[in-house]
Amino acid sequence: MSRRVVRQSKFRHVFGQAAKADQAYEDIRVSKVTWDSSFCAVNPKFLAIIVEAGGGGAFIVLPLAKTGRVDKNYPLVTGHTAPVLDIDWCPHNDNVIASASDDTTIMVWQIPDYTPMRNITEPILTLEGHSKRVGILSWHPTARNVLLSAGGDNVIIIWNVGTGEVLLSLDDIHPDVIHSVCWNSNGRLLATTCKDKTLRIIDPRKGQVVAERFAAHEGMRPMRAVFTRQGHIFTTGFTRMSQRELGLWDPVTQLDAWVLLRRLKEPPLAPLPGDAESLGVVCGDCMRRRRGYRCGGPRVVSRFGVCSSLHQSCLGNAWALGRARSVQELQGVQSGTGGGTGLVTPPMLGQNNFEEPVALQEMDTSNGVLLPFYDPDSSIVYLCGKGDSSIRYFEITEEPPFVHYLNTFSSKEPQRGMGFMPKRGLDVSKCEIARFYKLYERKCEPIIMTVPRKSDLFQDDLYPDTPGPEPALEADEWLSGQDAEPVLISLRDGYMPPKHRELRVTKRNILDVRPPPGPRRSQSASDPPLSQHTLETLLEEIKALREQVQAQEQRITSLENMLCELVDGTD
Repeated sequence: MSRRVVRQSKFRHVFGQAAKADQAYEDIRVSKVTWDSSFCAVNPKFLAIIVEAGGGGAFIVLPLAKTGRVDKNYPLVTGHTAPVLDIDWCPHNDNVIASASDDTTIMVWQIPDYTPMRNITEPILTLEGHSKRVGILSWHPTARNVLLSAGGDNVIIIWNVGTGEVLLSLDDIHPDVIHSVCWNSNGRLLATTCKDKTLRIIDPRKGQVVAERFAAHEGMRPMRAVFTRQGHIFTTGFTRMSQRELGLWDPVTQLDAWVLLRRLKEPPLAPLPGDAESLGVVCGDCMRRRRGYRCGGPRVVSRFGVCSSLHQSCLGNAWALGRARSVQELQGVQSGTGGGTGLVTPPMLGQNNFEEPVALQEMDTSNGVLLPFYDPDSSIVYLCGKGDSSIRYFEITEEPPFVHYLNTFSSKEPQRGMGFMPKRGLDVSKCEIARFYKLYERKCEPIIMTVPRKSDLFQDDLYPDTPGPEPALEADEWLSGQDAEPVLISLRDGYMPPKHRELRVTKRNILDVRPPPGPRRSQSASDPPLSQHTLETLLEEIKALREQVQAQEQRITSLENMLCELVDGTD
């Protein structure tokens, strides 16, 4: 009698829970623009939501502690002449946020720590370079003041917000509308999806496509892609039958040379044919069976590579690769001239094989676009569909089937957008590993993802060092070709947001052409002094106002006395 073995994972019991009613943000008119954006951005200080506004586009910025009902006259961030389509907080300054609009401009705003008395209408910087609406914004994860924007003109522009200049412009890579853009962990590569159904990996500084995959998902609806911690690409899309689908792809070399060379150094290298899985050889025809095709060959699955051979030769190739005692023999096996008979050539070393997915799973038949939110610290991806009332989450590991379903959080009402809190804004004392801000039609509700633990001590395994607010590079250093991993911080003692830091913009050529913010008058030595008559008039007005205040105070006192007498008479 066989017993089922349960996969070991510390995130297997993650559960979601909505915050209490008094912790929600109510009476917020969430935008109704038909654009596949999250409409929400959050950091450890503020919550920003795109809202409905007359006469242009606007979004509201609330301190996280300001829960409950929001006053209808609460100040907004206005300045765009058309609806706002996307917003994104700067990862290196919690007071700086960028907004993209249908009016083809990007604006960068400095949000004060105090609550402003009136609408914020003057951005610290306006970026103009797109010819059509701008719908995607993304800050560089490690370089200071580097902002990416993608517009309806099929162009990606990378800006230096510190100077207001264009660093790079990718004009000829995408032939159609761009659906999503994502940086990898150190900001060296970009993963983009396009209406032409092509998934591209781009080196922005070289302006080259490193790898691409046509029809990663065969449906025509928008596709999304994010980088994982291991360098893989996680995608969401649709099948031809409009079923939602998720996929995991390996854009780097599928048949890794270092894996085979490491095995060449081991003394006995003659494994049994059944050890093909450990060697990392996969039959392409057998893999296709997971996509709905029939195949009669042996099913050999591994994350390292895909053997493009016929399925009946899959195990023979694995055995021959395992018996190779030198690089020359290994190359002979690849060319089909050594180590066995009837071998069909697998991919050459160093060749990108983007044709077969590491994993591919069908979800359901809903129409909403799945927005992936990836946490690199836990390697969990959360899928939030626009119009859905649930959040599904999966763990990505190095063990088959590589994308493991964990659980689903469900609520009654559908979501119009979603905000994802950075790891440094979570409550580590409650084992909180993720927090979402779910947008309804008139409110925003926090949703907390927790790992149940009995101990109140800091859980090192749940909270490895995470990217902090300090940049690792300057914009010029990144542009010159340098790369650096994010500067990590520990959450053992919790995270305290730094004090207000002003974004300094050095406008080299913008200052001369930008109009002044408005008429301002200041007292200077050249202004004539006030006349005696004017001074006397001002003093008389001050005296009259003072007398009026005293009279009102006397009236209030008499009314209070009358009220006390009435209360005493009633008693």
